[in-house]
Amino acid sequence: MPDLERIYERLFAWAARRDFAGSDPFDGLNSRLLQATPLRKFPLPRLVLTQAVKRSPVDLRHLLGIPPGVNAKGIALFALAELSRFRVTRDLTHKENARSLLDKLLDLGIPGDGTLAFGYNFDWQSRVFFIPKGTPTIVPTAFASQAFREAAESLDDDRYCDAVQQIARFAATKLNRPVETDSEICFSYTPVDTSCIYNASLLAAECLARSNDPDHKLLALKAVNHVIREQREDGAWAYGDQVSQSWVDNFHTAYVIQSIRRIGDELGWNDAAYHSYENGVRYWLWNFFLENGTPKYYDDNTNPIDIHSRRLRSRRSRRSMRSTGLERSPPGPAGTCSIRTDFFITAYTGLWLTRRRTCDGARPGWRTHWRG
Repeated sequence: MPDLERIYERLFAWAARRDFAGSDPFDGLNSRLLQATPLRKFPLPRLVLTQAVKRSPVDLRHLLGIPPGVNAKGIALFALAELSRFRVTRDLTHKENARSLLDKLLDLGIPGDGTLAFGYNFDWQSRVFFIPKGTPTIVPTAFASQAFREAAESLDDDRYCDAVQQIARFAATKLNRPVETDSEICFSYTPVDTSCIYNASLLAAECLARSNDPDHKLLALKAVNHVIREQREDGAWAYGDQVSQSWVDNFHTAYVIQSIRRIGDELGWNDAAYHSYENGVRYWLWNFFLENGTPKYYDDNTNPIDIHSRRLRSRRSRRSMRSTGLERSPPGPAGTCSIRTDFFITAYTGLWLTRRRTCDGARPGWRTHWRG
């Protein structure tokens, strides 16, 4: 652990010297060369350039004129890391670093009518839709929600609790709902698309689960209901509900599993949620790692090697994960249960996080709201 701490301190100092500006795998459309040509207006060239920058074994950013940028998601991750270090060490330097990063994060926010959201610092072309730079997007918004939630508890600052509530209102009122029934909801990635991407919908549900509003919590449960229903019999989830989104990859599977775990820990568990989580973890362990522990990108292909997947690698062998990872721990005081996942390194920060309370200390039951 001391070696890991030293590595972290060096990384933090390196990023701080650069004012936390850097590169993102998907920042290719910030290319000054692209922006100087008509190709910037067309989806296919945008997609090709985005994937070329992401997948190239050589960094093309200098050649293409892609400057370093400040990403709200990255700022939230560093804030979470500093909050974690402060909780462990009680060193006031980490506390002040966290406050500074959280202030920077608030400055990056996109305020609305009683809402708060965050976007990326680059245009993003996916296979399905285009998101202009600065569009409110659930992924950086969810990371910010988690950072503000932990800050509200660790730093005792009402500003951060207010931010958690405003982000929940964003998820509840601004995101589209391509699927909505009495018992299920799927939230869109942004307010300008109608895609149904399972990990993104659950990130919105995480934001809602942290809210003090019971209606928001119910929306979170409905989102989990939908993702549970969309799980394959073998325990896997496709990336989304379209044919063009039918692939199964390592880190998006882990995101779904992690979100179900967090929402279950926040609001309580029932049998359907527990079994979905258990089956998802089992599929993830058996299909996304080679015998030597190397993480695969897809369930049927190791390549491309990606930092998200590498960050999910356990320090234990796959054999060890099989033997210990699915042990059911004793039911908690409310009769809930969980899986031992001490090997499971969070895809979000790579740091251990502890269970949290809502800002007002409430922990309502989940069982009465779950379908089935």
